[in-house]
Amino acid sequence: MAAQLVRSVSQVKTLARLLRQHLRRDKGFRPLTAVHSCPHIFSELHLDMLTFFRSFFKSKVGVVVTLAFLALIALAFASSDVANTGTFGGVAGGDRVALVGDSKIGSADLVRSANSALEQVRQDNPTISMPAFIEQGALNDVLDQMIDRFAIGGFGEKYGMRAGDNLINSEIIAIPAFRGTDGNFSEETYRQVISSRGLTDSMVRQDLGAGLLAKQVLVPASFGATIPDKLVSRYAALLKETRKGAIAIIPSGAFAPSGNPTDPQLQSYYTAHRSDYIRPERRVIRYTSFGEQAVATSVEPTAQEVAARYQRERAQYASGEKRRFSQLIVPTRQAAKSIADRVKAGGSFETAANEAGLALAKLGPITTEAMSAQTSQAVSQAAFAASQGSIAEPARSGLGWHVIRVDGIEKIAGKTLAQATAEITTALREEKRRSALSDLSASVEERLDSGEALGDIARELKLTIETTQPLVANGQVYGAQGQTAPEVLNPILKTAFQMEEGEPQLAEVEPGKTFLIFEVSNVTSSAAAPLKEIRDDVIFAWRRAQGSESARQAADRILKRVSGGSTLAAALAAEKRPLPPVDSINFSRDQLAAAGRVPPPLALMFSMAKGTTKKLAAPQDGGWFIVALDNITPGSIAAADPAFQQAKRELGQAIGREYADGLRVAMREELGVERNETAISAVRKQLSGER
Repeated sequence: MAAQLVRSVSQVKTLARLLRQHLRRDKGFRPLTAVHSCPHIFSELHLDMLTFFRSFFKSKVGVVVTLAFLALIALAFASSDVANTGTFGGVAGGDRVALVGDSKIGSADLVRSANSALEQVRQDNPTISMPAFIEQGALNDVLDQMIDRFAIGGFGEKYGMRAGDNLINSEIIAIPAFRGTDGNFSEETYRQVISSRGLTDSMVRQDLGAGLLAKQVLVPASFGATIPDKLVSRYAALLKETRKGAIAIIPSGAFAPSGNPTDPQLQSYYTAHRSDYIRPERRVIRYTSFGEQAVATSVEPTAQEVAARYQRERAQYASGEKRRFSQLIVPTRQAAKSIADRVKAGGSFETAANEAGLALAKLGPITTEAMSAQTSQAVSQAAFAASQGSIAEPARSGLGWHVIRVDGIEKIAGKTLAQATAEITTALREEKRRSALSDLSASVEERLDSGEALGDIARELKLTIETTQPLVANGQVYGAQGQTAPEVLNPILKTAFQMEEGEPQLAEVEPGKTFLIFEVSNVTSSAAAPLKEIRDDVIFAWRRAQGSESARQAADRILKRVSGGSTLAAALAAEKRPLPPVDSINFSRDQLAAAGRVPPPLALMFSMAKGTTKKLAAPQDGGWFIVALDNITPGSIAAADPAFQQAKRELGQAIGREYADGLRVAMREELGVERNETAISAVRKQLSGER
């Protein structure tokens, strides 16, 4: 009885929690709705409690225990309320990462969008892992895009804009990925494509609808944006200016310590820079392949099979002829007979065709059977009944009346069984090879689907299993510069990096010729390398970082000397260290643009004020640049200069983007945006594999 009491109390507490959740969500207490949403709990609770109370309340201690039980019910409701007071946007917020107006962005939506964004990035960078993607701040970018999409959609709907089903349907139909083999939209292809990406029809339609609303809202705001010609002239003239100055570099190596860091120093540096040491996911692939050699013993045709094929296709090996023709097709029998009679009387077929406004068509060499298939039996019979050089009796097909001249006749000698045996044997061998290989591959696939191991199948088929070294997603062997996966694996690499470990699959890598059985035997997840494995690399990086900090301090000292009136060269020499000499710079913006990629120090020089000196960090803790700008020679540009028109277009586009960005921010503010940082952090940990 005590056990039943405990069980019932637990069930009451569960029901109380569910009722509280419905209370918050529905802004009112609706017990029937709450109960109906959890019928399995309610029915079990109902039966157990009724049976228990009917017998228990009749006992002597029933009243006391009943009071205690009611107290437990009250406690269950109270504890449920306390446990769920952490709300977000007025409701329990564990499953949502943001609210945009009244619309919820769920954790699952963010996970799905992040995975989709990662797949897009992998088109250019196949080895990037989700942890590395997250470390780059991509999750926040994805969430911001989702918030913008919801804000634009909500704003558009609020002010009467809509994307109807027909408009969304037209967008779906226009997407090339959803077209079938005939080039037209295919419902089956559409379902397969969206399913392979973890999407549903409603998700796709919602996303397309949001995109269409974005066009309706943002395009008018940014379209046709322009700026005054005077401002364009000032900007375009900058493209012609010349700048003169100097650049010095303070390398980290000149200041890097020679000794090793202490263990705490090294651990601290490693912890702060873990993202620099994230290794990509690695996979080991076991595979074997089979082709025609696996069925070679069963594909040789027998003499009986050759003879049967010869008898079945006897007409193909019989003697006959092929003919070449010139023909006209006219709509009426009278017109056809008139042309035929003129040619038979000695006229030119070509002249008759020209006078009728037609051109002769050439046919053949062609057999009577092929002629019948292309035209009609009547036309073929007439054409093959005429002698060489003569005009055949006009005959009709579905296209009209044919006037035909026999231009040439080629006799075809027949073949005996002995003469045709080699040809038939080759054809039968190829047919049997394809059929046997298809049957074998189907059998292997069935066995794999039933759970049979790769090793067992390879052993039975007498195939050798190969094992790769650890591979990354782009096919490179991990840690081995220049080594790649075997070429036969190229078609299945992407699939292999999406498979579960130990689940073999079959793939046709060369249509009709080669099949591959493969599985992933070992997966090493993407994660930061353990410090003990990369200790020397981290020590080197620590020294470089320490050197960069000392170089920064030296750069500050040099800047101070320059501001006190020293030349850059003299300020550099005062450091009393072997530093690279100062480089003099004299560049125009035209030269800079022609150079393509602009080095960061030069980019800084062309954004500074005249007579100033600034410092700039070199990439990867390589040191610091000191950039001094001595003089600016202004440029000039005419309104007819192509550069002026180009600058006007570019500035107009930039202003348009600013308008659109401003409108997007305003829409966010009008609808209201709340972010659930706890849920966002949970998604980040889930995607990164943290615990």
